[in-house]
Amino acid sequence: MSQELEKMSFIDAHLEKLIRHLEALRIADYMELLQKPGRLIFVNLVAGIARGLGIALGATLVFALVIELLRRLILLNIPGIGEFIAQIIRIVEARNGSF
Repeated sequence: MSQELEKMSFIDAHLEKLIRHLEALRIADYMELLQKPGRLIFVNLVAGIARGLGIALGATLVFALVIELLRRLILLNIPGIGEFIAQIIRIVEARNGSF
């Protein structure tokens, strides 16, 4: 009889641990979201817009910083670097057709 009680308390302890773990993972909220496809689509749409906006703003910031760095390098008129950047600019302008 005492072995059965020990097994039951062992099982109860593990079930409590499993319940706490599942609650921490918010499985119930996820299952509720899956049952409402309209809400799932809306949440994914908002997440996609936010991700795209973040990428666009981040890329703009990085490219602006790179262009500013290149501009400052040109103003320093370092012989090797200035000529190299000037060649890159000429190549880009030639490819765009804006001699």
